[in-house]
Amino acid sequence: MTHYFFHIRSRTERIEDREGADFDTLEAAMTEARLAAREILAEDLRKGQVDKTRLFEIFNERGELVARLPFKDAIN
Repeated sequence: MTHYFFHIRSRTERIEDREGADFDTLEAAMTEARLAAREILAEDLRKGQVDKTRLFEIFNERGELVARLPFKDAIN
């Protein structure tokens, strides 16, 4: 099991995930990131404020960037 961190980055900000979560595979972590991105986008739509530049930067427990997931890709 690997511990992953899901930092949110946009053109204007970076929000660090200080807790992270454990997943058996990177694919499982990516699935979680897609679900979280959809929830965040839904909330943004309700507020009328969608930032099309947002993405997850997924890091492993060694601090290595292992994936990027643009929020816009979560709705496809």
